[in-house]
Amino acid sequence: MAQQVYVFKVALSGQTSVWRRIAVRAKQTLDDLHEAIYRAFDRYDEHLYSFYFPRPGSRGRARLRDAAEYSHPYMTEEPNSITGDSPANAAEMRIETLDLKPRQTFFYLFDFGDEWWHEIAVEQVDSPAEKGRYPRILEKCGNSPPQYPDPEEDQ
Repeated sequence: MAQQVYVFKVALSGQTSVWRRIAVRAKQTLDDLHEAIYRAFDRYDEHLYSFYFPRPGSRGRARLRDAAEYSHPYMTEEPNSITGDSPANAAEMRIETLDLKPRQTFFYLFDFGDEWWHEIAVEQVDSPAEKGRYPRILEKCGNSPPQYPDPEEDQ
């Protein structure tokens, strides 16, 4: 039996014309999804990251504050300074265990200093797997902004 594949549309927050469509096998992890996003947006310098899954109906600041957080394995060693809880390890969280639904959205933050926020929409949860490696980038729209903008361009 072919393994289930999830399809996500990952857009840069505030730049909705820059997005990537990414397919991930159900048994792969959030860390695998992070690696695909990293490649899809042409990143070259590794940084810490977190995924945030807001509770249904949450709005405003509570949307992220009260969200389930899954982070880079290094982040799970220290408690969060605000909540006192340690985030869950993204490398141990398989996609299939997240109970994702089509049209559900969640968030991904790459680089806590420069804060590259992404909004992730679940497009499919039961796409058939094709032969080949996963995760895979299915489609790209818009050019990736440079990971570190040229400071001279701001002048």
